Amino acid sequence: MTAYEVNFDGLVGPTHNYGGLSMGNVASMSHGGEASNPKAAALQGLQKMRALMKLGLKQGVLPPHERPFVPALRKMGFFTGTDADVIAQAAKTDLALLRNMSSAAAMWTANAATVSPSADTPDKRVHFTPANLTAMAHRSIEHPFTGRVLKTYFPEETGAFAHHDAVPVMGAMGDEGAANHGRMAASHGEPGAELFVYGRSAFERLGGWNFLPRQAGEASEAIARHHGVDDKAVYIRQSREAIEAGAFHNDVVSVANANVLLYHEKAFESPESDFDRIRRRGDDLGFEPIFVEVSEAEVPLSDAIRSYLFNSQLITLPDDRMALILPGEAETTTSTRTWVEQAIAGNSPIAEAHYFDLNQSMKNGGGPACLRLRVVLTDDELAKSHAPALLNEAKISALESWVEKHYRDRMTAADLADPALLTEVRTALDELSSLLDLGPIYDFQR
Repeated sequence: MTAYEVNFDGLVGPTHNYGGLSMGNVASMSHGGEASNPKAAALQGLQKMRALMKLGLKQGVLPPHERPFVPALRKMGFFTGTDADVIAQAAKTDLALLRNMSSAAAMWTANAATVSPSADTPDKRVHFTPANLTAMAHRSIEHPFTGRVLKTYFPEETGAFAHHDAVPVMGAMGDEGAANHGRMAASHGEPGAELFVYGRSAFERLGGWNFLPRQAGEASEAIARHHGVDDKAVYIRQSREAIEAGAFHNDVVSVANANVLLYHEKAFESPESDFDRIRRRGDDLGFEPIFVEVSEAEVPLSDAIRSYLFNSQLITLPDDRMALILPGEAETTTSTRTWVEQAIAGNSPIAEAHYFDLNQSMKNGGGPACLRLRVVLTDDELAKSHAPALLNEAKISALESWVEKHYRDRMTAADLADPALLTEVRTALDELSSLLDLGPIYDFQR
């Protein structure tokens, strides 16, 4: 059956700022407090979307979340007066809370959800589970709106899609979405092995870590059961060394596409046994996995994390060749650029590399792979999806004009207290919801 991997990129929100909120994310921590450029960030993301469309891929967009998020501030006790009054109170008495409730981190939609295509599921529906993102306060508030958007984009009443609640928030039962989930198959439309990478058990006592792992194995198992893919699942433990070095998600040290897994030598705790289990799944499902290792000698782990070599998009082009979609930092880092050049010239599955300026996102801790949620859809499922979310040249141009009209070109933490910002954001999102035909999807519209 013909199927397409549709990339649904997150549109960078108007409050994009360098809050330094993400413990364990080296880039986020390093640039915290610097001035950001929300307009440039959004336009860089749209440029990447346009480029992938020109390469022949199908491309969608996910809307920004409403930030600052006043309902969460009210739940924290700032409940007197207007919404602008609430923000003023929070800015005066708890600026750290306001910063967390103003983060635009939902732009990194690799964390939005875990998605299992219909080729893998017993009911032949595409299954979605929004990530609970419990590890970080600023992200833990995302899943209700994420679920609302996904249900709008992929309506259950069509019979093609199934939606599940986020994994319950219980202690360390963290789920970080597709950033820790991959899939290997003969092609997008064929049944595949679903790779669930985790960093810890939710019931494991951890001591002596600098950066705690975010993904619980039990959360991954729960999602696989809900999606009905536990018979196709391979559970893989990410290495402590990678996490401690700043690989806060597995997609910082590995990326899968079709039957290929590209990974760093230090990505996993037990790669030999992991790969044996993938091979057995491949035998059952009719494909032969290809493992492409990048050694520590070729690319030191620190270079891989700084450049986001593995936080690239590994895509299948319309002519069935594979290409890497990389951040500019991977081109300016000698070891990663050299590895990519040698891979293309050699006998690897990778035929092309395309570099993009995503500096605004990169400085805040997210590369090309962070910015997109992969959803495998058949022709019938595409027809039943929310058409205005799928992009063409005209829609991209309209979104660029929208960004130019509404976004600031400079943002600091102090700007989040500006009462005019809330009005600006809501005016922009009101217009966007019409542009994407979302109806009253935001809390302030209801």
